[in-house]
Amino acid sequence: MRIRPALPEERKALEELQRRASLANPTDRPHLDANPDAIHLPAEHIARGQVFVAELDGRVAGFVAQVGSELDGLFVEPALWSRGIGRALVERAVHEARCNGLSVTVVANPAALGFYGKCGFTVEGPASTRFGPALRMSR
Repeated sequence: MRIRPALPEERKALEELQRRASLANPTDRPHLDANPDAIHLPAEHIARGQVFVAELDGRVAGFVAQVGSELDGLFVEPALWSRGIGRALVERAVHEARCNGLSVTVVANPAALGFYGKCGFTVEGPASTRFGPALRMSR
């Protein structure tokens, strides 16, 4: 697996990956069905080097968006879940943050608590999103 900065021309393909991953998650599906505009990867995040792509066998397997100290989005192709791709992307985001003297925070839906806990995040407290309750976690 190789992790590299996203390219501007990959934006639409990454949004489609985000859509597939979100629809495959039963807790996210109803929110996405009701709010299709939730699938959006700002071009400026890619231009600023805030999006990293995981490639597996030369194909995009997932991506992470890190805006400042916040892990703003993490998506992996559903067929590739549980293969360490998400964890590797989190590690890259944490590395980038640390290089800039930052810790990393994430507002996670409760279904992701176990994953982020395994990645070394701890719960800081409750948070809310437009889709309901969430947890603020940090590392």
